[in-house]
Amino acid sequence: MKRLVVMISGSGTNLQALIDACQIGALHAQIVAVFSNRADAYGLQRAGEAGISTVTFPLAPYKRAGRPRSDYDHDLARLVAAFEPDLIVLAGWMLILSPVFLYQFPHRVINLHPALPGQFPGTDAIARAYAAFQRGEIDHTGVMVHWVIPEVDAGAVIASALVEITPQESLDDLAGRIHDTEHRLIVEATAQALQLRGEQA
Repeated sequence: MKRLVVMISGSGTNLQALIDACQIGALHAQIVAVFSNRADAYGLQRAGEAGISTVTFPLAPYKRAGRPRSDYDHDLARLVAAFEPDLIVLAGWMLILSPVFLYQFPHRVINLHPALPGQFPGTDAIARAYAAFQRGEIDHTGVMVHWVIPEVDAGAVIASALVEITPQESLDDLAGRIHDTEHRLIVEATAQALQLRGEQA
């Protein structure tokens, strides 16, 4: 059984999709730990209810102590490595991981991003896509899961899905449909990533 570490910062709806997929056998893997940089992330409760180990590891104490970001990423990598993950899934993890972390897990970290490849990297991607639609610049957006590299949202794409934008819908409507797409795509892409890693082993 392949071992997953899932990293979150918020409500954990995509984490829940992964938990559900593992429980029903749609994803042949075990989530061995859930990490969050925020103690109030509801996803930690989801993990606890599923009997999954949780680790809260905030960045703020490092900032207050004047310590460099590399110290945080080094310590975070050490904690994650203790769970011996085959794959690390960033499912709403809102901190950029530096090479100090990523080089400890070569080709083992994937990220979910609510935009299509090459469009709207970084934060607020859904709102930025909606604004671009309102300006007449695009008629669709989407979701992708990609391998994580130091450049933000620029790694090789594992899977993507297009989401049309309609004139009648609000930003919240669009966000809801994108999140529905995320829940499906993150399970599919995690399975694909595990298969790719197995073929490379």
